[in-house]
Amino acid sequence: MKESVQYKIFKVFNVLILLLVVYVTLFPFLNVVAQSFSGEAQINAGKVGLIPQGFNVGTYQTVLKDTQFWVSYKNTVLYTVVATTISMVMTTMFAYALSKKRLAGRQFFTKFAVFTMFFSGGLIPNYILIQQLGWGNTIWAVVVPGAISVFNMLIMKSFFENIPEELEEAASIDGSSTYGTLFRIILPLSKPILATMILFYAVGNWNSWFGAFLYFDKKELFPVTLYLRNLIKGATAGLSTGATSADNLTQIAANIKSVTMVLTVLPIIMVYPFIQKYFVSGIMLGSVKQ
Repeated sequence: MKESVQYKIFKVFNVLILLLVVYVTLFPFLNVVAQSFSGEAQINAGKVGLIPQGFNVGTYQTVLKDTQFWVSYKNTVLYTVVATTISMVMTTMFAYALSKKRLAGRQFFTKFAVFTMFFSGGLIPNYILIQQLGWGNTIWAVVVPGAISVFNMLIMKSFFENIPEELEEAASIDGSSTYGTLFRIILPLSKPILATMILFYAVGNWNSWFGAFLYFDKKELFPVTLYLRNLIKGATAGLSTGATSADNLTQIAANIKSVTMVLTVLPIIMVYPFIQKYFVSGIMLGSVKQ
């Protein structure tokens, strides 16, 4: 079919708008990367755009040579893997159960879960609970409290509801149990939503620092986000008290903020391209009703 003039104009504007969106979203990140390799004076003077000015890798060297940085990075990987695994198991089980209309009390459990999205015990009661459970300075303090995201559970529930019930009925006739149907039929068909949820949980756990800030007082347990947060705080404090010097790169506030951002986001950027196709299809399939 021959394209109309109006459609050609639409395509031109569509491309221009998308290019503008790409620029708006990509420029800040590239600017942060450029600042991480730039000198403090050039950053404060506003001379850094997309290309580093006063090339400097001293802050990277200082951070990467710090043993505590690698200990914290290892902790973050451990916390992320454990927390994401727990979250996926609990969310999948909860969502699959609620997706079945034959479940007794289904509406009650759904409303109860949604209720927790708007109301919680509060910071102090949560802190007291964690301490009374004896979870202070343990991995459980950061991987259990946020085990289930109701938002993620509802998305997964919607996805499960769109899977034809005839598949489960056929599996049941063949003698498959409920768990057998879940693991052999449902989950293999749910790769898009599973990948999406893994991405959501992994990114959230990777970037989390406040739980560790509350419940940990041992440096060897800190995740990398908390380590870098303390590094930025130390740099800012050093700058405000006049402790900054050319020989102490960890006190360079503007440069170290950019370095910490790059080091924190880099692993997520490396993983995201491999699951992007599942992420897009998972969100779409989980939000469409037939």
